[in-house]
Amino acid sequence: MEYHNPVLLKETVDGLDIKEDGVYVDVTFGGGGHSREILKRLGAKGRLLAFDQDEDAVANKIDDERFTLIEENFRYIKRFLKFYGVKEVDGILGDFGVSSHQFDVAERGFSTRFEADLDMRMSKRNPLSAFEVVNEYEENELRSVLSLYGELRNAAAMAKVIVEKRAEAPIKTSEDLKSALRKFLPQHKEHKILAQIYQAIRIEVNQEMEVLRDFLEQTPELLKKGGRLSLISYHSLEDRLVKRFIRSGKFEGEPEKDFYGNIDVPLKKVGGLVTPSAVEIKENNRARSAKLRIAEKL
Repeated sequence: MEYHNPVLLKETVDGLDIKEDGVYVDVTFGGGGHSREILKRLGAKGRLLAFDQDEDAVANKIDDERFTLIEENFRYIKRFLKFYGVKEVDGILGDFGVSSHQFDVAERGFSTRFEADLDMRMSKRNPLSAFEVVNEYEENELRSVLSLYGELRNAAAMAKVIVEKRAEAPIKTSEDLKSALRKFLPQHKEHKILAQIYQAIRIEVNQEMEVLRDFLEQTPELLKKGGRLSLISYHSLEDRLVKRFIRSGKFEGEPEKDFYGNIDVPLKKVGGLVTPSAVEIKENNRARSAKLRIAEKL
């Protein structure tokens, strides 16, 4: 599948423990790989709803009366499921990585490999692009983005240089950004550091951490008792949020306790952390950082 080679396909869909007549949601449709596998396991009365805000993903829409594609951000999952007459579901799948298609289309600006305008928007409807982040954010805001989302030790110095360089001329393209930050890119680490910089800007542009929080907070209410969550993360920031929420139903602090001191949490983890096999990583290098966590509604 040229659009996106689905990661941990069998493991993620197995994690949903699919019932033939169940209702399921794939919140990151992309190339439709996970959705197609879910549909294979559903009977005639089963139903699958999928979300994707990326206009390019619509080309992969599945022609199946059991399938509905919702062209929206999955942070609004509850609102749009209600619109389609769905209050509760048997399982929710999420693969939070940037799709291969988004990386491989140069003009989307996601990849460090291509010369392209600074964009990085998951949806073209998003008014904020990488250009605005790099050229309009205050120095302290840039420092926070690079430090928090890129986990870059030189975040303060990088932000200072970006502000100085853009005062001379706007930083419009990936090459402009690379050139501005050249002194922070030693040859043996260039790719790794650039990937961290791009990750930081992309997360800010698409509000990825806020979106993930909003989504996770809605899942306990949407899942039926015994319903499953099957979620793939690709960097430690995402995985930390998913892990904490499954463990405690919160993102910070300790889990809630009832009057008797018993921990009151909405979900329980199913199995341990699942990572791709060496064979899958060899066939699909982008799977190398994937982490799958599965949970069940109590």
